[in-house]
Amino acid sequence: MIVEVTGLKKAYGSTAVLDGVDLEVVEGSIFALLGPNGAGKTTAVRILSTLTRPDAGRLRVAGFDVVREPVEVRRVISLTGQYAAVDAEQTGRENLVLVGRLRRLGRAGARARADELLERFDLVAAADRRVRTYSGGMRRRLDLAMGLVASPRVVFLDEPTTGLDPAGRATTWEAIRELTRTGTTIFLTTQYLEEADRLADRIVVLDRGRVAAQGTADELKARVGGERVDLSFASAGELRAARARLGGFADPGHRVLSVPSDGSAAHLHAVLDDLRSAGVAPARVSSHRPTLDDVFLSLTGEGVPA
Repeated sequence: MIVEVTGLKKAYGSTAVLDGVDLEVVEGSIFALLGPNGAGKTTAVRILSTLTRPDAGRLRVAGFDVVREPVEVRRVISLTGQYAAVDAEQTGRENLVLVGRLRRLGRAGARARADELLERFDLVAAADRRVRTYSGGMRRRLDLAMGLVASPRVVFLDEPTTGLDPAGRATTWEAIRELTRTGTTIFLTTQYLEEADRLADRIVVLDRGRVAAQGTADELKARVGGERVDLSFASAGELRAARARLGGFADPGHRVLSVPSDGSAAHLHAVLDDLRSAGVAPARVSSHRPTLDDVFLSLTGEGVPA
């Protein structure tokens, strides 16, 4: 494991922000930390990136102790916050070369590394334009590239697509996937459940400073049940008749009956045939698969985290 956390605790005054959190991250994977607003996600990232000291716990990143060996930890990580930390008055290339010089790559080494990253993040055409002319997605890709100048083993991304439009999020997601193809480990927090669903190999859900659940996206969805068929009816009488025939969960306010399903066409046909034999016809039929929204509602009593 490239990130190992055991018994992490952090409190501010009488408020426990993290209360005995355990985490493990496999090298070369994308790991997502999710939770409602105030669950402790950003605090965990700040502690792991050595910006905040924990009150208790054992934490190791790439084999180094976060508390006792912070300098060594900083050499192998990169941290990208919610907003792009780029110089808008410099060009994209100048931003990258500056970071390379600060990382002591030398003039030639810094320029070579900048060229490599501009190519990787599809910024070659805009390399010599001032960053203030970049779109939000381009700025975010440049920000990610700047964090990779020193070839970190672990990249911490704190809500990397906040404020981006759907197109900007999509291009940033592809840039993040590209990082793992070269063996880089991604540790991200996000307010977009779709982002975790599409990107993460493993997800941990925090709630009130504790781990509420963990697993792959599919494993978490399975916790709230399998697929279901939703049947809408024109009248309350038809809804009652359908429930008497099929069972399931009825929502009288919307005249909808939800029936567990294995997701197959054969099961859907069997449901409709059963209703037809009872003389009941639904006005509308839809299939529903559990989403991470359902997981959040089930685990925390809240919807999409903010």
